[in-house]
Amino acid sequence: MNTAPVKEPRFGPGALATRANALTLSRMLFAIPLFWLIITEDEASWPAVTGWFVLSITDGLDGYIARREGTTRSGAYLDPIADKFLAVGGFLALAIRGDFAWLPVGLVVGREVFISVYRSLAGRRGISLPARRLGKYKTNVQLLAVGVVLFPPLESAVGFQTVMLWLAVAFTLVSGADIVRRGWRRSIA
Repeated sequence: MNTAPVKEPRFGPGALATRANALTLSRMLFAIPLFWLIITEDEASWPAVTGWFVLSITDGLDGYIARREGTTRSGAYLDPIADKFLAVGGFLALAIRGDFAWLPVGLVVGREVFISVYRSLAGRRGISLPARRLGKYKTNVQLLAVGVVLFPPLESAVGFQTVMLWLAVAFTLVSGADIVRRGWRRSIA
């Protein structure tokens, strides 16, 4: 029988100044110059893909830190915003640069805005629609789609880049439909 003591979380649910939150906010702050770098470069580059990789993996890192030190309401609010900021910003930067077509980017941005408003309105009615595993997959595929375009060895693989873009759009729309379906079911229950 394992009788190891359970470690108390370092932070309670109401904490704001946590390492996980600092990492999440840093991710959003450092994304801004990275978006500028992506827009101003004409092609894939190692600095851009390295920055993208670092910012992408910090999503998992801030979650790991939060689970070890104590999850917070502020972290639960900030982390999805940072995910959306990074993914949507990457899509928009590549559309501005001409690597992504505006239609799929518009579908992704439209879905993210719509679902944010939908969750907010559902929350006002007492309906909670937390992220599920499908949402994490969606974010990872979105980040991967941007990373593929930024990765220099895949610069000329336009067909593969297009497949990744539309795969990200598909995950984005399916996960959005799942959230709407869950909200509708909870509203009639």
